Amino acid sequence: MAKVFWKGSTLLAPVAPTMVSCGSEEKPNIITIAWTGIVNSNPPMTYISVRPSRYSYDIIKESGEFVINLTPSRLVRQADWCGVKSGRDVDKFKECHLTPGKANQISAPLIEECPINLECKVKNITPLGSHDMFLAEIVGIDIDEQYLDEDGKLHMEQCGLASYMHGEYFAPGKKVGSFGYSVRKRPKRKPEGKNKKTKKK
Repeated sequence: MAKVFWKGSTLLAPVAPTMVSCGSEEKPNIITIAWTGIVNSNPPMTYISVRPSRYSYDIIKESGEFVINLTPSRLVRQADWCGVKSGRDVDKFKECHLTPGKANQISAPLIEECPINLECKVKNITPLGSHDMFLAEIVGIDIDEQYLDEDGKLHMEQCGLASYMHGEYFAPGKKVGSFGYSVRKRPKRKPEGKNKKTKKK
């Protein structure tokens, strides 16, 4: 099948429509960010890219802290609203009926209604063009205990996390594999027992 060539663009997908909280518990704010990801394992590092014109930009730059709140599909409407409204004009927590919670390692608030919250401390800010990239260390993670089993294993598939692709939001689909499954050895099948013939008397 033939390929159609487009000029370079931000067509990587799917991405996470995260709600990033910043500020303080007394004066919290939310900005919706799709330009985020993991950039290092040890120490765990992430980034968010923010336009300097955004209200949250100066808050994050001055505090050096933010929380990446993973958005479940049931909160997609709130995430979208927080992405098109400015904290200069509205209290996003109040308007979206969301609860600012206390983080463990930083002063920025987390969103209680999100199942997983990544507490982040900014290490570097890099101007890239339309956006500046805030490189940050993930200094703590807060997880709703209902998604942990009795052994402490996280069942993230139960969180119902949303994804964002080319201007549209999607609910999670079915599981199609797990890390390393393509090279994992299949368990050996037990040999089937031979049918024993009864001797005629």
